[in-house]
Amino acid sequence: MYARKEDPWNFAGSPYELDKYAATLAILGERRFARAFEIGCSVGVLTARLAAHVDSLLAVDVSPRAVSVARRRCAASTNVTVERLNVPHEFPLERFDFVLLSEVGYYWSRHDLRLAIDRIVSATPGGWVELVHYLPKVRDYPLSGDEVHETFLADARFCSVAAKRAERYRIDLLAVRA
Repeated sequence: MYARKEDPWNFAGSPYELDKYAATLAILGERRFARAFEIGCSVGVLTARLAAHVDSLLAVDVSPRAVSVARRRCAASTNVTVERLNVPHEFPLERFDFVLLSEVGYYWSRHDLRLAIDRIVSATPGGWVELVHYLPKVRDYPLSGDEVHETFLADARFCSVAAKRAERYRIDLLAVRA
C-alpha cells in the first residue's frame, strides 16, 4: 500500500480518522505517561498528537516507507523515536507504562495476537493499554476489531477502565494488573 501512496488511508485528512484520533486521546483524560509504545504508527499522524501526552514515545511500524514518513512528520517532537519493527515477532526489551495498539491487531493470526498480548503484559506491568480498531469485517483481515478487543478483555491480566464504541470503530482502555 505504501509503495503506491505515501498516506494510503488518508490518515492526515479523513474526517473519520481525525474523529477517531480525537476520541483516542480523549479517553486518556488527564493521564500523562513517562514511557509509551505505539504499535503500528503508520505515517505518524496519531503519533504526532500522542507525543503531547508522553515524556518519551517509541512508535513502530513494519513498513519502512511508513516509518520514513512518520519520522519526517514527528521530526520536531524530540520525545518521539520511530523505528521499523515487526511486532509481535520483534519486541523492544524496554518497560512501558502505556501501549497503544491502533488498527493493527486484526492483521495478526490468533497465535500472533496471543504472542503480542503476552509481550505487552510483560513490558507493561501495572501500566495501561489502549486498543483502537475498525469494526466492519474486512475479508482480508484474519480477525475482526471486536475479536481483538474481546481477546484482550477475556484475559484476566487486564482490567477494563474505559470504553467507547462508535459506528465504525471501538476503543478500550485497559489497566494491566501488576
